[in-house]
Amino acid sequence: MNVYRHQFLSMGCPCEIGVFSHAPETARLAIADAENEINRLDRKYSHFRNDSFISRLQTKAKQAGGVNVDFETSALLDYAATQFKLSRGLFDITAGRLSRLWHKRDKLPSSANLNEALQYTGWTKLQWQDQRLIMPVGMQLELGGLVKEYAADRAALFLKRKKMYSAFIELGGDIHVTGPRPDGRPWNMGIRKPDYGGHTKNKAIASIPISAGGLATSGDYERSSLINGKRYGHIINPKTGWPVDSFQSVSVLAPSCLLAGSVSTLAILMGQKAGLDVLRDSGLAWLAQTTDGAVHTEAEISLYCSSSCQSNTDRHRPSSGQKPLQPIIRPIDNHHWP
Repeated sequence: MNVYRHQFLSMGCPCEIGVFSHAPETARLAIADAENEINRLDRKYSHFRNDSFISRLQTKAKQAGGVNVDFETSALLDYAATQFKLSRGLFDITAGRLSRLWHKRDKLPSSANLNEALQYTGWTKLQWQDQRLIMPVGMQLELGGLVKEYAADRAALFLKRKKMYSAFIELGGDIHVTGPRPDGRPWNMGIRKPDYGGHTKNKAIASIPISAGGLATSGDYERSSLINGKRYGHIINPKTGWPVDSFQSVSVLAPSCLLAGSVSTLAILMGQKAGLDVLRDSGLAWLAQTTDGAVHTEAEISLYCSSSCQSNTDRHRPSSGQKPLQPIIRPIDNHHWP
């Protein structure tokens, strides 16, 4: 049995799919199905395309009476509503205008522009009930914090349907593994060292063996702007309108990439002290690098970390009776595609 790997661009990032298979044609067809699903979701939910489904949906949602939403989008909006509640308003997909305001800037936005964007930010300012969405004119949704991880999970589902049970999908650092290698060994996935000047590009700070599930990393170094000597990340606090000053990166291992990405993003949004509490109480495996370069990690991951991790291993587990963080999304019916 051989491993077949395919690299491509989608979701605004480099992507790769790898599968073990006895037959190259079987592998090619399975990979093509998974790639097509990723591209479908990119076309549907990209906020950079004026012709995307989500752009057209928002236009209709701002009209009188709003718009009925398809089942897939409804499930994502329900998930976003859950995350908004769990994060106490920090995880907010209505912060689209703020995200665009900070995108690839070379100078700080004006207070007037920030205040204007904040006026159109806030989940509680839209109406969402019974698959009907009503949005105020001026609001813009940003699903980037959900769709890439969701796409990795969806692509994994397509591979499993083709009986590819030893495979992985990587979308810009977010990973889903369908199952271990054919000999039972896990896939070794590296967590990249945060790189701000090109000196450590593609260097791994840790290696994590994954037999199944999702690994997602959130950070301020991949998409950031350097303004007046200070670096501003792409993760925005929707309450202040400013990029969060938090971890360099947070990686989380979970049963799904969507859950992993939600927890890693929430930890970033909460800031370093509260974010570490979120990670410790999540019941998941994780690794976080703080702004001073220190690496903190859950004990299971520490076995595979570089030496810099060892002195910061965190062996905290949820206390007795304490529930791990479990964001919820209802199943998405494949027969309800638009």
